Amino acid sequence: MLRNPEQFSVEQTSEAFPTIRPRRLRQHPLLRELVRETSLNVTDLIFPLFVRPGRDVKKEIASMPGNFQLSVDRLADEVGSAVDLGVKSFILFGIPTSKDATGSSALEEDGIVQLALRALRETFKDAVLLITDECFCEYTDHGHCGVMSTVRGRQDLDNDATLPLLAEQCLSHARAGADVVAPSGMLDGMVRTIRAALDGAGFEWLPIMSYAAKYASGFYGPFRDAAESPPQFGDRNTYQMDPANSAEALREVALDLQEGADIVMVKPALAYLDIIRLVKDRFAVPLAAYNVSGEFAMVKAAAQRGWIDERRVALEILTGIKRAGADMILTYFAKDAARWLK
Repeated sequence: MLRNPEQFSVEQTSEAFPTIRPRRLRQHPLLRELVRETSLNVTDLIFPLFVRPGRDVKKEIASMPGNFQLSVDRLADEVGSAVDLGVKSFILFGIPTSKDATGSSALEEDGIVQLALRALRETFKDAVLLITDECFCEYTDHGHCGVMSTVRGRQDLDNDATLPLLAEQCLSHARAGADVVAPSGMLDGMVRTIRAALDGAGFEWLPIMSYAAKYASGFYGPFRDAAESPPQFGDRNTYQMDPANSAEALREVALDLQEGADIVMVKPALAYLDIIRLVKDRFAVPLAAYNVSGEFAMVKAAAQRGWIDERRVALEILTGIKRAGADMILTYFAKDAARWLK
């Protein structure tokens, strides 16, 4: 039985040589597989998809090579190709026809995500898991994650005014066929409000994946191109977390779990592996991590210049996220990783 590495002192280790040689277990590739501590599987991956109005639209996102804005009629092709590779979980982001100050198009029964859900459910039945991102930044003309109001002389997100709209958005997605709703706005009380609305409408079985520890990160740039959702003024620092904080993440996660979250998420992943590990060790609940657009784009850009081996680096990053404690990973590498893992 292997002992805890902390049980070995420097003196014990030096005296044990050459009896103890860790390299023995690295000499054969099959032996390395047998002793591998972390396994990355295609079933760990969740593929983000961007849905937009129109017909026969498949527009590559310049800053995210291999990822596309898709019209509903082209969405099934993309999902089908991922399913053929073994990817079966997807999270949907919508780009609406029109935007306004409250993001009202997010609540429409024939909204872009609602249409996408119905189309995918009809095509794939229960063969895929459909998660919907629950936020308003894509739907508001100001690019913030809900209703705005004046706070201390400046425009800021009105937390409590946004909550009932968020609950309504989740209900609309539930009725359209979502398997999981994933609120991402980092609003205080969002999980409790959504849980009450879902339970009251007969969706008590529908899980909530909460973006419980979402940081105000510089790694989101390409996503804002993909979702067409950059803030038109200010920033999101009053509702997303300070990258310098870790204890705050544990508090946020604890609150969301108390309010009824079934899965919690850390976002981004790569610069926050310590947060993933802290959350997993403290709570031991299903944990997602979002390998975000900037993390993806950096690897792609460096690989295109021949500076790194894309496959090796991408799989190393995904394995590191899994090793840190994530049970599932949202990643734009999903299809590529599925091919590589085969």
